[in-house]
Amino acid sequence: MVRYTLKPDQVSDNEALVREVFSELERGKPDGVRYASFKESDGVSFVHLASIETAEGRNPLLELEAFRAFTRAIADRCVAPPVSVTLEQVGAYRLLAE
Repeated sequence: MVRYTLKPDQVSDNEALVREVFSELERGKPDGVRYASFKESDGVSFVHLASIETAEGRNPLLELEAFRAFTRAIADRCVAPPVSVTLEQVGAYRLLAE
């Protein structure tokens, strides 16, 4: 999970970059990745959830040009920089199921 808070004037640019990541994911359909992005009710905070399930442990997101473009200047768009937290699932019910 990654959480960050944007400068208010950067929200639309950030959303466009995130949409490009999902477009590239839809086009390439890489195996071993589940990914979702959410905007919090304050309108400037975002949460991204990723589950990487590849045999060799590689992260398919890192191979996407759109993801590299999204992460390239993320610090410049933020007032609170990205914080990454590794989560261990204890339970879930239909969360992010296809």
